[in-house]
Amino acid sequence: MYALKSDVFPSFILVLMGSIDCLTTVIGVLYFGAAELNPFLTGIVSTSIVAFLALKISATFLIGFTYILAKRTLNKAMNKESRSFKYSNKLMKAAYAGLLVFLIIVVINNLTILLA
Repeated sequence: MYALKSDVFPSFILVLMGSIDCLTTVIGVLYFGAAELNPFLTGIVSTSIVAFLALKISATFLIGFTYILAKRTLNKAMNKESRSFKYSNKLMKAAYAGLLVFLIIVVINNLTILLA
């Protein structure tokens, strides 16, 4: 059985939540008459759902991949006891937590609209 590496798991969660956001948005727009609230994506959703899917999934995977690269780069630091390493590590964790909380709120909002 395959086990996820600890540095890949957070990215997997981000990609999963972003994919659920994308899926619930598409279902809401196509079948329930919902609207995309992001002003940057509103025009794309109304023009082409395929372009919206491509953009949203690409951005989701790019964010997950960027987190993996940033974490691996940070872990290559020689001095893990330095103040800059500790600050960078805390900043990475805070950015991850903020993004995860945001995605959870977005998914809950989408599900609430679909279930209403």
